[in-house]
Amino acid sequence: MIVYAECTFFIPMAASLKEKRSVLKSMTDRTKNSYNVSIAEIDHQNLWQRTTLALVATASSKDAAEREVRRAIRLLESNPEWEMTQMTVDFY
Repeated sequence: MIVYAECTFFIPMAASLKEKRSVLKSMTDRTKNSYNVSIAEIDHQNLWQRTTLALVATASSKDAAEREVRRAIRLLESNPEWEMTQMTVDFY
C-alpha cells in the first residue's frame, strides 16, 4: 500500500528564500530522521512564505503506511514557525 500526502504551509516570519529554506530544511530533515517517509518540496520553491510538501510512505498494509504519514504530518504541524493551510491524503 502507498500513502501520498500533500501539505501546504504558510511561513509568516520568512522574509527571504534563505529564511524559508532554513525552516524547510530543518523540518524535512527531522521528518526523514523520525519517520519512514519520503518528503520533498513540490511547489512554491520561489515564494518566501509558502511551500507545498509531498510525503510518501509504503507498507504492506494501508494502516501502517497511513499511520506513518499521519505521524509525520503531526510533526510538521508542531512547528510554531509555520501553519498548515491545506492537506490532502491519497491511497494507492
